[in-house]
Amino acid sequence: MSQPLRVRYAPSPTGHLHIGGARTALFDYLLARKNGGAFVVRFEDTDQTRHKESGIEDQLNGLRWLGLEWDESVDIGGPYGPYRQMERLDIYKTYLDKLLQSGHAYGCYCSEADLEQERAEQEASGEMGGYSGKCRNLTPEQIAAYQAEGRAPSTRFRVPTDRIIAIEDKVREHVEFDSNGIGDFIIARPDGIPTYNFAVIVDDHLMKINLVIRGEEHLSNTPRQVLMYEALDMPIPDFAHLALILNPDRKKMSKRDESIIQFIEQYKELGYLPEAVLNFIALLGWSPGGEEEMFTKEELIAQFDLDRVSKSPAVFDMDKLNWMNNAYLKKAPLSRVVDLCLPHLRKAGYLQQGDLDAAAGAWVEALVSLNQERMRYAAEIVELSAIFFKDELVIDDEAAAVLKEEHVPVVLTSFLAQVEQAEAFTVEAMPALLKAVQKETGFKGKQLFMSVRSALTGQVHGPDLNVSLFLLGKEKVVSRLQSLL
Repeated sequence: MSQPLRVRYAPSPTGHLHIGGARTALFDYLLARKNGGAFVVRFEDTDQTRHKESGIEDQLNGLRWLGLEWDESVDIGGPYGPYRQMERLDIYKTYLDKLLQSGHAYGCYCSEADLEQERAEQEASGEMGGYSGKCRNLTPEQIAAYQAEGRAPSTRFRVPTDRIIAIEDKVREHVEFDSNGIGDFIIARPDGIPTYNFAVIVDDHLMKINLVIRGEEHLSNTPRQVLMYEALDMPIPDFAHLALILNPDRKKMSKRDESIIQFIEQYKELGYLPEAVLNFIALLGWSPGGEEEMFTKEELIAQFDLDRVSKSPAVFDMDKLNWMNNAYLKKAPLSRVVDLCLPHLRKAGYLQQGDLDAAAGAWVEALVSLNQERMRYAAEIVELSAIFFKDELVIDDEAAAVLKEEHVPVVLTSFLAQVEQAEAFTVEAMPALLKAVQKETGFKGKQLFMSVRSALTGQVHGPDLNVSLFLLGKEKVVSRLQSLL
């Protein structure tokens, strides 16, 4: 490519950043950074019925959280703005007039009722659906008559007949379309606002976009866009259409599908790490050269190319994402994991709002450190730490069986006495207390530790016992032991 690479992510501002959009943006970003190109973010907001006022900031916040920096957009500007389609209407009109004057487009006066009747007649007669071309060759008299009725025309592109439109796609390779199956399509509504297919080619041309990466659902739009590029004598960019992302049942993902979490904002709220989510998204349809799956953003930039993007759909594997995020959480600084967990502990009512004093801060650090190896995402701290906050102890079947063993009352009575006499109830003090019980009762190993753990946590297995006892606190340990004994 002789010109510097310019790619764009161009969502409709209808809500938060979706996982599919995030993948497109990420692939754009990686290629731009690898090749010293530009990553442009613009917004296709001509569909005002779906427009959401916060949609632009929602999208940008999702990209920011993932760590994707853009070179041009609504917030920082750039040489080819504006970067919102509704601010570019005068620009589109110039190119619309060119198509009308050259005969590549024409006014269509068919109402929605007319088009509905046409579709019904086609269906009844078994004809192939699509616009019949009724207004393709209107006479001046017919146009005048429609205008006298007060009809405002939409604008249709005149699709040539008997053309094979060939595309060399960077992912799907050679793809062909027959123009006879397309039909004349609307490129501007009666109010002059352009439709997606027309606005996007004007924007991509004027913003000098030379590689368009998007989902394969847009593949059928590509021949329409190629024909308009040709009609306006514009260079045609390269295309790369990414295969679908399927849900775990290998079905097309719907935004109403609750089997997976689909929006980046949700991962942020649940306490996932952005670098883990970024790493996971990169592997949805792209495979690196070796067996390694864990990559920093810089490593992804160095390795990424379109040659290793698969034509086959990617399957969204929630278990793999959770495994990956857990691996990142294990390596993260404790202070960062604490910051992720605090909002969830407060929301659950386990901690009060506001700053923690030194003692409470140390206690929370111990709590998070105890569970850091086990957490798949920060919101799980609520479930994992519930035993330290709830007054009522739930004892599972395994622990109940342990507590019925003959030696248990002896062990627990001795441990209760040690706890009541203890001056310090710290993590460091616990081994000495347990050692004293062993010395007094003669019970050690599983007989000692399982008895204490079962009595105080309701479970036979769990994280570090010394830290668990400290987190329960002296008062709760005494209360639970007395209750059992």
